[in-house]
Formats: sequence, C-alpha cells, structure tokens
Amino acid sequence: MAKTSPGEFARQVRAEARKVVWPTGKETWMTAVMVAIMTSILAIFFFGVDSVFAFIVQRLLGLLG
Repeated sequence: MAKTSPGEFARQVRAEARKVVWPTGKETWMTAVMVAIMTSILAIFFFGVDSVFAFIVQRLLGLLG
C-alpha cells in the first residue's frame, strides 16, 4: 500500500467531507419525533411485560409462603 503524505491525506479528507449530505431541519425534526414515539412505545411494552412477570413471580412466591 502506498504511503500518503499528510497534505494529500488532508486533501482527501476535504474531498470526502464535501460529499456529505446533511439532513435538513425538517428531516432531523421528523427523525427525533419518530425516535421519541418508538422509545415511548417500547417503554410501555417493556413495562407491561415486566408487570406480568412480576405478577407471576409474586403469585409463585405466595404459593411457597
């Protein structure tokens, strides 16, 4: 593999950075909203699953005591 000089490396980095397409404000906002919605849905789901397991464990421990 050929060695790249620091100057050439910097030029390549700048060339690649120019290719980056940044999201618009609307895209960023919509993505943030979707993340918040999905996080909320998953939190409710896992709360429900945890509650069911807690209920089952409490009943099983009640049988022993």
